[in-house]
Amino acid sequence: MAHAVSDWCRFNSAGSLFIDPGSPWQNAWIESFNGRLRDELLNAWRFDSLLEARVIIEDWRADYNANRPHSAHGALTPTEFALQWTTIHQPA
Repeated sequence: MAHAVSDWCRFNSAGSLFIDPGSPWQNAWIESFNGRLRDELLNAWRFDSLLEARVIIEDWRADYNANRPHSAHGALTPTEFALQWTTIHQPA
């Protein structure tokens, strides 16, 4: 998996940053997301199949991005924030 991500980054001229092991403060956003995913979904459900897990997790992700305002985004949802950011940062 790591090789596939590395290849994708190289192909798309994207960089990657690594955090030190055991240093969640270096990437608080993803640690917060992972904690919410675990607390609100993974610890609360027992999935009977991989398909069920994929469907339920996708529904949760869509709700998280489209319907939940985030303080880090000025009370915008991630979807609204991304739209606003891309509108402001249009290439000239």
